[in-house]
Amino acid sequence: MPDTLAQDATPPSTPASPSPSPNAAPPHRAWPLLVVIQFLNMMGMTLVIPVLPFVTLEYVHSEASLAWWVGVLEAVFALASFAVAPLLGALSDRFGRRPVLIYSVFGAAVGYVLFGVGGSLAMLALARVVQGLASGDMPAIFGYVADITPPEDRARRFGFLGAVGGVAMMVGPAIGGVLAKVNLSAPLFATAGIAALIGLISWIVLPESLAPANRTPRVVLKHLHPFKVIKDVFARPALRPLMTGAALITLPFIFFTNNSSVLALDTVGWGPTQFGVLMTVIGLLDIITQGALLPILLKRMGDRGVVMAGVIGQGVGCLGLAIAATLFGQLWLFVPAALIFAEGQGLSQAAMEGLMSSAVGPDEQGWMAGGFSSISSAMQIIGPLLCGWAYATLAHGAPYWLGAVLIAAAAIVLPRAGRPRVAA
Repeated sequence: MPDTLAQDATPPSTPASPSPSPNAAPPHRAWPLLVVIQFLNMMGMTLVIPVLPFVTLEYVHSEASLAWWVGVLEAVFALASFAVAPLLGALSDRFGRRPVLIYSVFGAAVGYVLFGVGGSLAMLALARVVQGLASGDMPAIFGYVADITPPEDRARRFGFLGAVGGVAMMVGPAIGGVLAKVNLSAPLFATAGIAALIGLISWIVLPESLAPANRTPRVVLKHLHPFKVIKDVFARPALRPLMTGAALITLPFIFFTNNSSVLALDTVGWGPTQFGVLMTVIGLLDIITQGALLPILLKRMGDRGVVMAGVIGQGVGCLGLAIAATLFGQLWLFVPAALIFAEGQGLSQAAMEGLMSSAVGPDEQGWMAGGFSSISSAMQIIGPLLCGWAYATLAHGAPYWLGAVLIAAAAIVLPRAGRPRVAA
């Protein structure tokens, strides 16, 4: 262990100044590189979404157990991510965002190669563990944006990155669907190559964003237990309602991302190519809503207004999916519901990330992102298993009826969030 590991200390309780240090990465130089990295990152992730259930199907005994095994593999990934997220967040606050990002994307590349090689469910599970232990790329990007962006502009930039992700979602699934026709493992190997490319760009070109003056002096092992980090995050009055609301809307979104391809197969008879087209359309709408509409909404409604509008959209879409799965297995209901749900989530997430980032200082961005990542990972452990069980044993619409209830609870909790205070 490095000698920077200490035995006692607590995360700073007073936010530091958000002003960028003169020693930080120049925003005009770092931002375009970060946009490229985000595009490649999201393209790689979405490229494999249409094929993951079908790769898993090769190793299960029947289609009836597919939803369950997809859920198990997602839960394995989430458990590994849950355990390591606080450490990666703390290391990014201590040593910078760049080394954590490099480690994460190269680790993800190894995981995707293992999944593509396959051979058994045990190998698929090992691949997901490797990917989970390397799941620090998104928190590192989150911290990087906060390092180079004033608090008042963060929601807009998170939204722009969401729009970039939308472009990637338009390209990735389409490429994945084409590659899947050649071989189901081809999209996985392509994603591994993209992850390795991100690692090379980050290693060679990307500057470090976290100035030495804004780094934490040491990493405290005993405070990196995920349950301890979650407790500390919820102890902050400015973060508590935001984290609670985020957890409530994250679980239904996990239901959707984990189960939507299976739901599409069972409800409207779609395969990976048709589902890839749907993901492409979602990406196109992300470009419009987060790239063009979000800045307008932020000016007129503020961060909190955008969060609530997005939550309402999620609720409407989730109800539509529940009805489609339970009563009407028709394209005219399934497709609009999926689009509304996904776009509502995109709006609420970008604005909520801006609020969370503004609630802590520059030396706590990684700590907060690690705590939120642990909460998300905990939801990802519970979500796929709960979704797979409810879908297979209760009804195809059961996860989405439950999701609608959780989103309604979030709509009650989130308006209680006070305005974060960050020293100027």
